[in-house]
Amino acid sequence: MIPDPAAFLRQLFDRAVEVADPMRSLARFLPEKPKGRLIVIGAGKASARMAEAVEAEWGPCEGLVITRYGYGRPCQGIRIVEAAHPVPDQAGVDATGQMLALLDGLTEDDTVLALISGGASALLCAPAAGMTLAEKQAVNAALLASGAPISAMNTVRKHLSRVKGGQLAAAAYPARLLALMISDVPGDDPAFIGSGPTVGDATTLGDVRALLDRWQIPVPASARAALARSGVVPPGDLRLSRTENLLYAAPAQSLAAATDLAAPLAEVRTLGDSLEGEAREVARAQAALAIDIAESLKPGDRPVLLLSGGELTVTRTGDGVGGPNAEFCLALALALDGHPQMHALACDTDGVDGAAEVAGAVIGPNTLKTPGATEALARNDAHSYFARAGAQVVTGPTLTNVNDFRAILIQSPG
Repeated sequence: MIPDPAAFLRQLFDRAVEVADPMRSLARFLPEKPKGRLIVIGAGKASARMAEAVEAEWGPCEGLVITRYGYGRPCQGIRIVEAAHPVPDQAGVDATGQMLALLDGLTEDDTVLALISGGASALLCAPAAGMTLAEKQAVNAALLASGAPISAMNTVRKHLSRVKGGQLAAAAYPARLLALMISDVPGDDPAFIGSGPTVGDATTLGDVRALLDRWQIPVPASARAALARSGVVPPGDLRLSRTENLLYAAPAQSLAAATDLAAPLAEVRTLGDSLEGEAREVARAQAALAIDIAESLKPGDRPVLLLSGGELTVTRTGDGVGGPNAEFCLALALALDGHPQMHALACDTDGVDGAAEVAGAVIGPNTLKTPGATEALARNDAHSYFARAGAQVVTGPTLTNVNDFRAILIQSPG
């Protein structure tokens, strides 16, 4: 029996975040500092911390990195610009233009280090020719509300950008480019991390149109026109021939670290590090699994811990404040209906669930004693509900991003 389940689950989450901290993990993947001109660029919620880790190893560097408001870090030479996420703003547009200017005119003797993490899709913003920032913002907001998986969202984003889908690497050519990446996408495909600014893309206009129709995503006429002249760079393009993409941190490592921490106290069962789907539906499925396990436990048996990662989605139909982790917890609490053996936590490792400055929530047998859970779920208002229940997990900026972390603890009866 674990006497303080909520504290135990929080320790596991904190450990998952800790091992993904670039200051702990990035240095061993850096080569020797290149001779000649070096430019460091980057974008994402972990990018400023990554830049800090680079300069801790290499000393002051020339460059520019774009991160989320509140996620900046002190650097010696690399300039850190903060911009909006998940919907881009003018600060992101301006900084992206400055980054492209830094890459202009580089030679084959120069080296570019690109630091890419989740969040880069919004932070690295250069709307396709003919599109305004307001139109790009509207498309981005529609994508976020659609319930589409991240792979679909980022495919659309690539074709409406002048920097994603390999176009950032193409802008650096003929310089050598090494991209170091932290994955926040199910399956860890580099082409979808930050919409793949340094990775070639083979999707077509037909693919994008099919995704827009499948997820009923409205786009303005300017976007339809921009799609027809998309500049994404196909794999095998000469401009990518001097680019190396290296994934150095991923959700699996964080789940493994949490497993190691939990193993002395519980039987750990990992459900996967790349789960996708509607948050409330995944919650109901995991609740059914947890109840089955609880019914098999006898007094004195070791607790069972279910761990999972990935990126769930929310199809927004209400006007509330929520995110996929909080919605997962709320739907899970309703499905468990005060089960006396159950406690759970779901948080985003970047400290931001949806657009709220809240990582997620923790639930237990008493969660539903706070009234209004069913109504809150119907309104996609999970954050408000957990604020009233005193069950939010608030971390502040974690300076990393390896996607969602979910843990369900099943205690033995009695």
